[in-house]
Amino acid sequence: MHSEYRILCDEIPEAVCALHFSNPLELIVATVLSAQTTDKRVNSVTGELFAAYPDAEDYANANIEDIERIIRPLGFYHSKAKHLIGLGQALAERFNSEVPHTMEELVTLPGVGRKTANVVLGNAFGIPGFPVDTHVTRVTGRLRWRTDWNTKHPDPVKIEKEICACFPPEEWTNLSHRLILFGRATCHARKPDCGNCPLADTCPSFAV
Repeated sequence: MHSEYRILCDEIPEAVCALHFSNPLELIVATVLSAQTTDKRVNSVTGELFAAYPDAEDYANANIEDIERIIRPLGFYHSKAKHLIGLGQALAERFNSEVPHTMEELVTLPGVGRKTANVVLGNAFGIPGFPVDTHVTRVTGRLRWRTDWNTKHPDPVKIEKEICACFPPEEWTNLSHRLILFGRATCHARKPDCGNCPLADTCPSFAV
C-alpha cells in the first residue's frame, strides 16, 4: 500500500481540489453541487453563482427559481437549489453565517454528508479529512487496500476508517485527492487503462 502510494505521489505531485473556490462557503456550496455530476461541470456554473450569492444570507433569502436557472446544467437542480437555500438559512440561523469546522456540526447542514464535510475540513480549514467518493472506493478496492475489496456495496465510512488507520492524518486530504485524480485519469470505472498504469506491476486487479 505505502509503496504504491509513493508511486502515486511521484506521478501526481500536485494534489489539489478540482473544485474552484476562494472561501469555505464557496467550497461547501460547490461540493454540495458536485453530487452526481463532474467537478468540471460544477466549475462551469459556480462563477456566476458565487457572484450572485457571496454570503450565507444571500442563499437564505434567494429566489429558488433564480438559483435553479444558474445550476440547471448540473442536473437535479430542484433538490440542489433547495439544499443551497436551506444551507444558507442554517448557517445564518445557527452559525452566525459562518461555515463550521467540525464534522459534527457540518453534517447537520442541508445537503452535507460525511464526504462533503471531509472535503470542507481538509481543503478549507486544513483539518485532516478523507473524502470517500466513487473513485476512492473503486481504486482502493482494485488495489485491495481494504479488507472488504470484494464487497458489492462497501460502506464509505468503513473505507474511511480503514484507510485512514494506515496513513498519518496530515496525509489524508492529499491521499484522497491523489486517489480521485488517479481514478479519473487511469483507473476508469468501465475500462481502466491498465497498459499505462504506474501500479500495474503490483496491482492484483491488473489484466483481470
